Amino acid sequence: MKSYLAAAIQMTSVSDLQKNLTQAEELIDLAVRQGAELVSLPENLTFMGEEKDKLAVAHEIGSTTEKFLKTMAQRYQVTVLGGGFPVPEASGKVYNTALIIDPNGQEALRYHKVHLFDVNVPDGNTYQESSTVMAGKELPGIYSSPDLGNIGLSVCYDVRFPELYRHLSQKGADILVVPAAFTAYTGKDHWQVLLQARAIENTCYVIAPAQTGIHYARRQTHGHAMIIDPWGVILADAGEQPGIAIAEINPSRLEQVRRQMPSLQHRVFA
Repeated sequence: MKSYLAAAIQMTSVSDLQKNLTQAEELIDLAVRQGAELVSLPENLTFMGEEKDKLAVAHEIGSTTEKFLKTMAQRYQVTVLGGGFPVPEASGKVYNTALIIDPNGQEALRYHKVHLFDVNVPDGNTYQESSTVMAGKELPGIYSSPDLGNIGLSVCYDVRFPELYRHLSQKGADILVVPAAFTAYTGKDHWQVLLQARAIENTCYVIAPAQTGIHYARRQTHGHAMIIDPWGVILADAGEQPGIAIAEINPSRLEQVRRQMPSLQHRVFA
């Protein structure tokens, strides 16, 4: 693993697939021009609209998004992480799917989100992700890159389940990626502290691309795409507008924190 720059992209995706692809490509281009070698995109990157509308065009969203991610990785010769986005499955629902694509444009890792957001938020909004999404059946894996380190995948609501990240750290993760579309109401209180907790307790970098702003009807997301170091220090924060958070992933810093705070070695209950 070497030192390199990673980017967490922040978008305001809508229900227009092509508009979202254009926004994503512009931000990927910006990240690469700033030197990023790992570029991550948020949950719902290519579609953020009503659930019934998503199901109606899920095949198109899924195939187009996969092709787009592979094209971007190959064109810019970087590793691209995108997700989640809908991929249809046999029951008529979709998997909320995240992908890592290597610089050759090849799929390196696929993960189907296991924790679904079925929540009555105190602001009056109700979310029932399971109405259209099938929960993944397997814990996420690790993408091991000689240059970028061991990257563990998750998606949004997963961040509230620390056992998933402990699983990834046990598998050797150096970097935890949390692409999200966090609600504005919960995000203001929980987003940053949860990300910092996952970084600190696993002594890992956390990269969290995000959605921001108003997408449709009352659907509003928190923003603040972030990159956090293994000590819990916020290295970059994209604020509330579309853009990027970019920061260095440094193996020396990772080793230093793990040497100074060897909590992973002190676990009693594995």
